[in-house]
Amino acid sequence: MSLSDVSAALRVRLPDLGERMARRIRAEVESYADESLIPFASLDESCTANAEHLLGRFAIDAEPDVRPAEETGRLRAEQGVPLADTLRAYRIGFEYLWSQLVDEAQRHPEVTDAHLVAGSSEIWAQFGRYAEAVAAAYREASAELALQREVRRSALVEALFTGALADRTTLWETARQLGLPERGPYAVVAASVPDPGSEPLPGIEADLRRTGVPSAWRLLPDQQIGLLALTRPDAETVSQRALLPHRARVGVSPRFESLRDTPQALRFARLALSGLPGDGPGVALFDDSPLAMLVAAAPTEAARLVEVVLGPVLQLPAPERARLLQTLGHWFTAKGVAADAARQLYIHPNTVRYRLRRIEELTERSLTDPTAVADLGTALHALRLGRKRS
Repeated sequence: MSLSDVSAALRVRLPDLGERMARRIRAEVESYADESLIPFASLDESCTANAEHLLGRFAIDAEPDVRPAEETGRLRAEQGVPLADTLRAYRIGFEYLWSQLVDEAQRHPEVTDAHLVAGSSEIWAQFGRYAEAVAAAYREASAELALQREVRRSALVEALFTGALADRTTLWETARQLGLPERGPYAVVAASVPDPGSEPLPGIEADLRRTGVPSAWRLLPDQQIGLLALTRPDAETVSQRALLPHRARVGVSPRFESLRDTPQALRFARLALSGLPGDGPGVALFDDSPLAMLVAAAPTEAARLVEVVLGPVLQLPAPERARLLQTLGHWFTAKGVAADAARQLYIHPNTVRYRLRRIEELTERSLTDPTAVADLGTALHALRLGRKRS
């Protein structure tokens, strides 16, 4: 009798062999002991199928068939069993099967030690092939599942931002699937995308999660938008700290309580982003500058305001126009102190005063009149915003 004959003898009692293998694995691998995760009937079926194919390799000297291993790898990935536990279960199964081969061989004196040595080498070579098949199928299935989850998550986030979800039960279920609380406070973030496809805030969801702020994000061609759950008292401060190192241009909405208000909050976040001064990185909160938000919310009216208030200045030759507008901007930044504006511009305070008088003459608006100052400040901000949009 050869080792192939021993394998054939074991195949006669295959159902019992598969069940015993399944019980051994269940006793030694913790995740496999969870009936809700891996039903015993499923494990028994898998063990029997793998044992049948492996014993068939010895019985008829056939090429190894790793399809049962691939099926097991995919199934365990879908069940959420760790890959390390899956491979350990395979090792235990092979050890058990080899012990049964050895026990059966000892009942037949004609099976020599040389047969067993050759069989040992063969079975562990098969284990390597099966383990590779399990791991490859597991990783492939895990990647597919991750992609499916990401697609679904992205769709749910999109539905929140567009207002496609309205029913209370649907909102609750969406929040649960996104890992967000059912109730606020929340805030929405909008970050400008420098190049299509690139994230201005890479890794922000993980960064916020580490600080105890759950969030859900979606990348659009021009913006990366996120919904933040402000679950801790200092969540807004913590969130800003997480946003700043990315050196992106970011707008943040006011706090809100219901997920139904997410679309409106996204509009506010985008207005805050539009109102962010300058061209460099920064974080603008919607409530920080109500005037800037008002200008950003009405671009057509803002363009008309620029024409009415700053029209004579804009008709000047480019060098003079640029000097006057730059000086006016620094004067506002310096809170109306000419000397401070001069230091920012590296010029004499009298030069600043001269340029400001020139603006007053051209616009027929006095910088000592609060109403005129409001008109000029609003028009200057609208001009900057219009240039960024163009």
